[in-house]
Amino acid sequence: MIKSIWDNRGLALRLAKNDIKNKFAGSYLGIVWAFIQPIVTVFVYWMIFEVGFKSGDSSNYPFILYLICGIVPWFYFAEALAGGTNCLVEYSYLVKKVVFNIDILPLVKVISALFTHIFFLCLAIIILVCYGYIPGVCIVQLPYYMICNIVLLLGLIHFTSAITVFFKDIYQFVNIFVIQLGVWVTPIMWDAAARLADHRVLSVIFKLNPVYYIVDGFRDSLLYQKWVWEGKGLWTLYFWAITLIILFSGMRFFSKTKPHFADVL
Repeated sequence: MIKSIWDNRGLALRLAKNDIKNKFAGSYLGIVWAFIQPIVTVFVYWMIFEVGFKSGDSSNYPFILYLICGIVPWFYFAEALAGGTNCLVEYSYLVKKVVFNIDILPLVKVISALFTHIFFLCLAIIILVCYGYIPGVCIVQLPYYMICNIVLLLGLIHFTSAITVFFKDIYQFVNIFVIQLGVWVTPIMWDAAARLADHRVLSVIFKLNPVYYIVDGFRDSLLYQKWVWEGKGLWTLYFWAITLIILFSGMRFFSKTKPHFADVL
């Protein structure tokens, strides 16, 4: 399956471009809406936590910088997972075509969300510079953490998209219990290092969430200027172990159930 996806990467890229165009077809602002919603979300969180609750700085950095460095990879994860979970239902007309390789459909959603992700990553860097925090050489780690996000997403989407074909409620489950709840379980709006300093067990439990590793990595690269091997050796091994298990389990499940997709859809 991995070889098949790689061989059809060009087709996946073309479908991803069309996916972005079709998503906002017929609206006056078009693709601009893809950027407005996350910007408004960041503004609302900033108003609530820094202006409303007077949360102050996090890890000796302005809260807005701590927030945006963590929420950029989360936006990508949430958008790709939500879209990917429903990709087989959305592209049911392609699934029913015998000659079309449906293995690439999860990748289409991952690439489609990547365009918006890169825009917000650039915006985050601009905001950092405006605040006087110029990213250092550790910024070269960002492609590594983006790959971490992509591999994790491919595993999850192959699994959730295959289940959604048979149980449509999975799409709602993912949106409510994974995306809406996950944004709070993952330390994005709060400083885990400070809040859990005296709770080692809780700290370990939160680190079992693989998205936390990615979010923390973005902050290390953009804000803290820390390399991936600085104090994260065991955490990195755990992340790749659980991520590869999810990837190959998801692809295996997708492959096993694939012959029944066209009949059910």
